[in-house]
Amino acid sequence: MSILDKRAILPTLASTSAVAIELGCGPSKRDAAALGIDALDFPGVDLVGDVFEVLRAFPVGSVARCSSSHFVEHVEDLGGLLDELARVMPAEAELRIKVPHFSNPYFHSDPTHRHSFGLYTLSYFAQDDLLRRKVPNYGRTPAFALEAVRLGFDSPFPIRGLVRRFIGRFFNLATWLQEFHEENLCWLFPCYEIEFRLRKL
Repeated sequence: MSILDKRAILPTLASTSAVAIELGCGPSKRDAAALGIDALDFPGVDLVGDVFEVLRAFPVGSVARCSSSHFVEHVEDLGGLLDELARVMPAEAELRIKVPHFSNPYFHSDPTHRHSFGLYTLSYFAQDDLLRRKVPNYGRTPAFALEAVRLGFDSPFPIRGLVRRFIGRFFNLATWLQEFHEENLCWLFPCYEIEFRLRKL
């Protein structure tokens, strides 16, 4: 798949560019200042193409901030994506990833979802001094540090969404409450999504 650079951005990038990117931005970017990257040519997309091909076109260390919302669960090679992001992001760059939580009942309905996510999923790929339960890196050298995790409670139905958001705030008061929820309550009170904030080491 070739890259469609709609605004001729790629030739202007250098390792000192410090741009913001949004992966899988879809029809409208959540971060208006970011370069939108998507495989489909929507109006808000700046770079159309496969995410790996587009990222490989970026110079080393040229991305100061990266975000994605409900995109990473569609990527087959999660480790490869994080490796490519580590290449294009300098030290202290911020990475925010929002994905469906594994207890979201709608997650399993989408046949394009490749990965499920829980509190510890990115801890297998990142340095994690945040959560109490420790998991292995399986020989990977972490390029990112996990700084924050937030559970998102919601529903596509307005009244249920209001109730879930109100009650769900309690579980984000402390990481031990998040861990308690995921271990003991996630099937009784499902979590809609999870947001990770990481910092490049």
